Amino acid sequence: MLPGLARARMYARRLVSSSNMRQVGIGMTMYADDNEGFFPESTHGYSGTRARRNSWITTLSKYVGDVDEIRICPADPKRQQRLEADLTSYILNEYVAVDNRDPFGRIVGDSYRNLHRLVRPDRTITTFVGADGLSLNVTSDHTHSRSWFVSSNPWEAIRSDIQPDRYTTSRREDNTVGSTLFLYADINVDVIDAKDIKNKAERGDNFAKPPSR
Repeated sequence: MLPGLARARMYARRLVSSSNMRQVGIGMTMYADDNEGFFPESTHGYSGTRARRNSWITTLSKYVGDVDEIRICPADPKRQQRLEADLTSYILNEYVAVDNRDPFGRIVGDSYRNLHRLVRPDRTITTFVGADGLSLNVTSDHTHSRSWFVSSNPWEAIRSDIQPDRYTTSRREDNTVGSTLFLYADINVDVIDAKDIKNKAERGDNFAKPPSR
């Protein structure tokens, strides 16, 4: 009975988290509609009290009611610490949260920060389930997706940002057993197997980058 109970508990937590992320997606869409299409910003470039005030999850409060009810994943081992520190278990995709800029502040390459200008909202990931190792700091609120495949070890870079095996009953050291959740710009939430993410890492497939055509 114990393995069956563990699986049932894992599925229940994943279901709650999927609902949380879907509500986050609704809040992000409403935020974008009120801000000329732009997604909430990450705390990139902020610090201290200003960072806390500008936290993307905090900016959704007016759109989702009690944001405390949806900002924490029930399977997050640091859920209580994140709750008490006004943080979230979910992490923004760098591509939709921060533009790539040169030293003069000019945008380099395509910008994906505007919901209304996305080519494929259904294939644009806005939010991931954050990694266990993320610091309890409000500025650890977005991935470093543009750097994943610049790294000599993309898989290590990916799992330093997101938790590919958040939902599992038998965690392995390489994080390849279990699943995670992706929230897309069309408010769809998908269950993604950890082993599939590892395969993408090995193929050099930067799944975080939104389609440009």
